[in-house]
Amino acid sequence: MRPETPDTLDRAMARSGGLDTLLRDLADRAVHEVPGAVACSITVRRADRLLTLAGSGGMPGGLDQRQYENGSGPCVDAAGTEEEQYAPDLARETRWPAYRTYALSVGVRSVLALPLDVEGETGAALNLYAAEPGALESGHEQARRFAERAADTVNVALHIEREQQSAADVRVALLSRSVIDQAIGILMARERVDAQRALERLRRASQDRNVKLRDLCTDLVTRVGGSPPRSAER
Repeated sequence: MRPETPDTLDRAMARSGGLDTLLRDLADRAVHEVPGAVACSITVRRADRLLTLAGSGGMPGGLDQRQYENGSGPCVDAAGTEEEQYAPDLARETRWPAYRTYALSVGVRSVLALPLDVEGETGAALNLYAAEPGALESGHEQARRFAERAADTVNVALHIEREQQSAADVRVALLSRSVIDQAIGILMARERVDAQRALERLRRASQDRNVKLRDLCTDLVTRVGGSPPRSAER
């Protein structure tokens, strides 16, 4: 797997249906490339909370979530300490007792969690799971090399996601501004007040009715014009 450029990743995201699908494909690829791995997940800390961005096919449900809830487990430690966490046989493992019990109950015997250097986030890890003790031993180096390359892909994918979200926020702000300006114009014409006074009245009505200003303005423009403003249809 070669590191993707923003341009090729952008196209890959469009083909795959977005960031979620792209990262799921990455997790599936890890299972195919690392000997012994039967499942893989990608953990990232966001807003001081660990989340699983993607999991491969065959990923046992709740395997990562149990770690997040307990604040203890290999992927929690790998993301938090930026140090590799390896449990060759969970049946003999003394760390993470609550996680160990659950993992064994869903058929996981070996875990390798590798920290990912993800820009703009405070912790991330690539987590590999095996059904047999010691099964990840022979693929240990391949797993490390895959994690290094995967970090580049995750970094660029998250960068693209942040850019898309920023652009979406700008569009929403512009659309909101448009419908508010239309409502101000209606009040200015109806009540013969200036723009500042019209805006104050709209804000007061928004607070009194406990309705968002944009929604109140959309309703006013719709009632006057007979159809929703173009900005509210998007």
